[in-house]
Amino acid sequence: MRPLDTSPGPQQPAPAALVAVDRAVAELRRGGVVAVLGADGAVAHALAAEAATSATLAALAARAGAPPLLAVTGRRARVLGLGADDANVVRLDAEGGLTADLVALLADPCLSGPHPDLATVTADAAKADCAVSQSVALAKLARLLPAVVVAEGAPPAGDQVCVAAADIAAYQVNAAASLRVVSQARVPLAGAENARIIAFRPADGGIEHLAIVIGEPDVDRPVLTRLHSECFTGDLLGSLRCDCGDQLKGAIAEIAQAGSGVLLYLAQEGRGIGLVNKLRAYRLQDDGFDTLDANLQLGFDDDERIYQPAAQMLRLLGIGAVRLLTNNPLKVDQLAAHGIRVAERVPHVFPANDHNKSYLSTKATRGGHLF
Repeated sequence: MRPLDTSPGPQQPAPAALVAVDRAVAELRRGGVVAVLGADGAVAHALAAEAATSATLAALAARAGAPPLLAVTGRRARVLGLGADDANVVRLDAEGGLTADLVALLADPCLSGPHPDLATVTADAAKADCAVSQSVALAKLARLLPAVVVAEGAPPAGDQVCVAAADIAAYQVNAAASLRVVSQARVPLAGAENARIIAFRPADGGIEHLAIVIGEPDVDRPVLTRLHSECFTGDLLGSLRCDCGDQLKGAIAEIAQAGSGVLLYLAQEGRGIGLVNKLRAYRLQDDGFDTLDANLQLGFDDDERIYQPAAQMLRLLGIGAVRLLTNNPLKVDQLAAHGIRVAERVPHVFPANDHNKSYLSTKATRGGHLF
């Protein structure tokens, strides 16, 4: 593997589009109102549903000069019985206007199906590329519930955080393309003493992805590789609800036994929905939902992960072809789509336990995983 430049020189200025989205994410997470600017000139003033109170709703309406609506994913609307088509995002309104209590009810992951308080709620699909739709996408990037109170109207105030809808839509791809190596160090591991960890950071200073390089991979041949999405509960705490901890330790052991390879540790907790939302999904699983339906109940897709960061990391490591340790055909397809040749899929199966049997069964029957 060729040497990597990790000199602590000054980082190049981040593209303005990445910075704008990063600031908007931070503002939304802290309960502020963000102005999302559509290509058609529309302005959606957006507030995370989790931050909706009587005071913040009143402030939002005053700022926009229009009554607020709740924007949710089409999946969430269908869970509530308020959307029958395949709309990407749906606007929800109610007779007499939204209240903080109604917003909380509509966004509550534990609510599904008809409910007496939803009798006056009406639904209207939003265009997939409009400012309202990208407001919901911004909430996903912020790892909040994908539900946003929006009011379309007045131009943004001078001190308001603003972001273009197009920049939100392109953020994950642009951030992945901007990854660069920022640090590396030798880190002997149990069973893999000849290992080093390489950190990759996007240009906007976002969360780092990591590569665990074991031995000295020959990049002129397909490199034994594992894509592993971070799992705090499984990797660190040894949770029995999933097989992530087994897969992480097993991949390190298998790569070490093979002599060399790479494990990419990707910052995509909970199949891309974040730790807090994963815990919400766990609560739903305790109520009888399977792992995929729990995500859909929250309003997310069954898998929100992307694989551009993995492909970019491999390119920076000089790796163009891999033998991929995975049971998930989607990872094979996604790496190939992003320019990395998958010479072989190497099965990566571990025994089930009493706590994750249903989880693994769902991955096989509904997620297409090959066990």
